[in-house]
Amino acid sequence: MLSNHFQNGIETARLVWSRLPSSEEAEVHDGAQFTSTSCGNVVESLDYEVIENYAYREEQALRGKLFVGFYVALKWFLALLIGIGTGFAAVFINIAVENFAGWKFSATFSIIQTSYLAGFVVYILFNLVLVFSSVFIITQFAPAAAGSGIPEIKGYLNGVDAHGILLFRTLIGKILGSIGSVGGGLALGKEGPLVHTGACIASLLGQGGSTKYHLRSRWLQVFQSDRDRRDFVTCGCAAGVAAAFRAPVGGVLFALEEVTSWWRSQLMWRVFFTSAVVAVVVRTAMAWCGSGKCGHFGSGGFIIWDISGGQEDYSFEELLPMAFIGVIGGLLGALFNQLTLYITRWRRQYLHKKGNRVKIIEVCIISLMTSAISFGLPLLRKCSPCPETEANSGIECPRPPGMYGNYVRFYCAKDNEYNDLATIFFNTQDDAIRNLFSAKTFHEYSAQSLITFLVMFYTLAVVTFGTAVPAGQFVPGIMIGSTYGRLVGMFVVNFYKKLNIDEGTYALLGAASFLGGSMRMTVSLCVIMVEITNNLKLLPLIMLVLLISKAVGDAFNEGLYEVQAQLRGIPLLESRPKYHMRNMTAKEACRNQKVVYFPRVVKVSDVVSVLRSSKHNGFPVVDHQGNGESLVIGLILRSHLLVLLQSKVDFQHSPLPCDIRGGSIPIRHNFSEFVKPVSSKGLSIDKIYLSPDDLEMYIDLAPFLNPSPYIVPEDMSLTKVYNLFRQLGLRHIFVVPRPSRVIGLITRKDLLVEENVDPATVELQSTSVRPHRRDRRVLGSDSESEHPLLNGLLVQE
Repeated sequence: MLSNHFQNGIETARLVWSRLPSSEEAEVHDGAQFTSTSCGNVVESLDYEVIENYAYREEQALRGKLFVGFYVALKWFLALLIGIGTGFAAVFINIAVENFAGWKFSATFSIIQTSYLAGFVVYILFNLVLVFSSVFIITQFAPAAAGSGIPEIKGYLNGVDAHGILLFRTLIGKILGSIGSVGGGLALGKEGPLVHTGACIASLLGQGGSTKYHLRSRWLQVFQSDRDRRDFVTCGCAAGVAAAFRAPVGGVLFALEEVTSWWRSQLMWRVFFTSAVVAVVVRTAMAWCGSGKCGHFGSGGFIIWDISGGQEDYSFEELLPMAFIGVIGGLLGALFNQLTLYITRWRRQYLHKKGNRVKIIEVCIISLMTSAISFGLPLLRKCSPCPETEANSGIECPRPPGMYGNYVRFYCAKDNEYNDLATIFFNTQDDAIRNLFSAKTFHEYSAQSLITFLVMFYTLAVVTFGTAVPAGQFVPGIMIGSTYGRLVGMFVVNFYKKLNIDEGTYALLGAASFLGGSMRMTVSLCVIMVEITNNLKLLPLIMLVLLISKAVGDAFNEGLYEVQAQLRGIPLLESRPKYHMRNMTAKEACRNQKVVYFPRVVKVSDVVSVLRSSKHNGFPVVDHQGNGESLVIGLILRSHLLVLLQSKVDFQHSPLPCDIRGGSIPIRHNFSEFVKPVSSKGLSIDKIYLSPDDLEMYIDLAPFLNPSPYIVPEDMSLTKVYNLFRQLGLRHIFVVPRPSRVIGLITRKDLLVEENVDPATVELQSTSVRPHRRDRRVLGSDSESEHPLLNGLLVQE
């Protein structure tokens, strides 16, 4: 029996390897490709608006204060779990990357003592194995885990339903793929993927686990709306940044400034709590690893580059070169965005269409190039004699082989020499940045070495970004910026000989300027840089270079995430409408399109026909009055119609509306049935079987529609419509002719209604319009006055 299982496992492994896709077997889903044609967008929107249909009202009526308390407490409990889960994921990724890098450098340093050629071969093979494991996992298991994931998460929080980006396999692919790509020495970072990792953990916890892998908890399946899931994903994004940079406040501000489109005070508290939990988990893990229990996890790993012992003050003369650093950051950042746009577009149009095998070969070639450059270029540099250092400085020159720190001895003839280019190249990225930021290491690097590293690493970062591996740009951007920042610092030191100037300070400002010029973040990035350097004295300087670099970059193109979202076909609604929208109206935006609508009582065959012939996801519902007029009574979603067609319990033989006198309509559904699962595409009309008898029956749509959709007049400015649509997180909005009658006018004081006041006794204080009230019957309890239109439809007179 055991031998049979073993043989089956071998055959399965052979089948997997033999099925490595070729050009004819390319996957349709690329993980980041959201549009299939130029004339149609396959991306759907999310229902962040609460659909207050009859099922929702019935469910809310059954909920007491005890359930509301449980609902709120569970949100905080999930925020705690998101922080713990993201923190542990970050710990695992950092420990794995540091250990793989430690084994690689230790083996390479021990071998090059006898043969540099053998060490070069071992170094290349080690990196190639790690990178191949990363790209194989991404292409074969989790294609949506490629890239940083921040543009996709930003689109999700903007209301775009990007399928596959929050699945359990995407989470696993992101974690394992980041370990392979970063540990393999590619010009990429693990900080961007950590944001995606936190979002995946938050989404899975918000929906109660994974259905496909049977990892679900019944107690966590409370949050069924897209709005609640959006809030949890926001907490996950902040937790990812807090875990990546050990910057909890920066994580909160990153979620607020960069990824979210809707924010409120209650969410701020939970996001802050989640980031605080992450900070505690990461600090506890670092204290535990500090005792030597994490292998090669030494001074690297979690980013914190303490430069508090560096430059204490700055003079007015230094502001000009610091402003110049901001200009350089804006120019290089804008150039980086444009080059990655061109290369990624070419890669998708010509290279990635040939299949996953080409993607794997491409990444392996880039890995060989990166390894050859990082190992070969230091061999071409002459070694420098070690500088005189203070006895208590803690800086050892040269450092022992395979150890962390400055002054790497690499291909040097004498024992007291070091290779400055190897100090940057032949190191993990975290340690290379720590070396560039290091204080009191004057003249450690030559200008030739810094320029060589800047040109080569900038080129590698541009070429590597967009490949089929998890790729973050935070740390590579910091390395690029700190390199030219240190160059400017060297010039300032030589020019102002009497000033107490530290080159590491200028390296920090250069890193901030490049990130500001590329990603166009200001407040969050400023706080992150202050938190990871532990130096508040540099806050005004960081603010200065960020403002300059962002202004310069904005003059050329958009930010990195906006460019990548546009390339992936993610229809983001930016914070401000376009200028030309001021001269357009809502009617002009509709483009005289033919509106597809349903009557209140509709034949099943008509519903099926409309769903098959149109791709709309929302349909107006019209009730035909006895005087020949038609009244729009609400909005019905495609997903709700599919649920009704599949269940068939609401089918009726009569084409007349429901007539239940003195009572309420029996609801055969709960509200959770109408929620589309986040881990699947939901129901499809092609997968629903209806018999000929079913097609001849009718459905009364009144209990299932949204009776209070948002409506704008046809001559409203498109700018105003845009702001309303985006700020409320809508999916549909009705455009109607200008109303002919006003029944009231609401101002601020009309909304200040106390909780214990009877709504029936409250009048609109500010209105001067008092139309004549028609006599009408009392239709039930006082709660029915909240939805008079819906109650009038459900209960016939």
